[in-house]
Amino acid sequence: MEDVIDNSVAQRRLTMLLLSIFAGLALTLAAVGIYGVIGYSVTQRIQEIGIRMALGARRGTVMRMIVGQALMLTAAGIVAGAIGAWGLTRLMQKLLFGVAPSDPVTFAAVSAILIVVATVAASVPGLRATRVDPVIALRSE
Repeated sequence: MEDVIDNSVAQRRLTMLLLSIFAGLALTLAAVGIYGVIGYSVTQRIQEIGIRMALGARRGTVMRMIVGQALMLTAAGIVAGAIGAWGLTRLMQKLLFGVAPSDPVTFAAVSAILIVVATVAASVPGLRATRVDPVIALRSE
């Protein structure tokens, strides 16, 4: 009887396994993309950060500004992505077992992961940019 049950759900199990793998890859690509875009954006603003530091801005203030702006962009992306994902989950409703199509835990977990990635993505180049001597930052370009 177990073999009959396994055979009857084998196709759906394979579909969900592939969907889970692709979802994991999509989350990884989103994380790498966010890191790359925010890192590049902060690197392009080193001269502006140098001016702020030369005028007396504290490192903590500059870091909060950089991370805050990155999180604002990330929040806008998360809202747009959540709206799109919520709409598309209706197409997958027949494939889901024991999970609602618009499961708030899943949406919250993915959003939290992307917020953490954006925070780290802005912090690493932000720290590098705030440690650069303002004179050197102003002379570049």
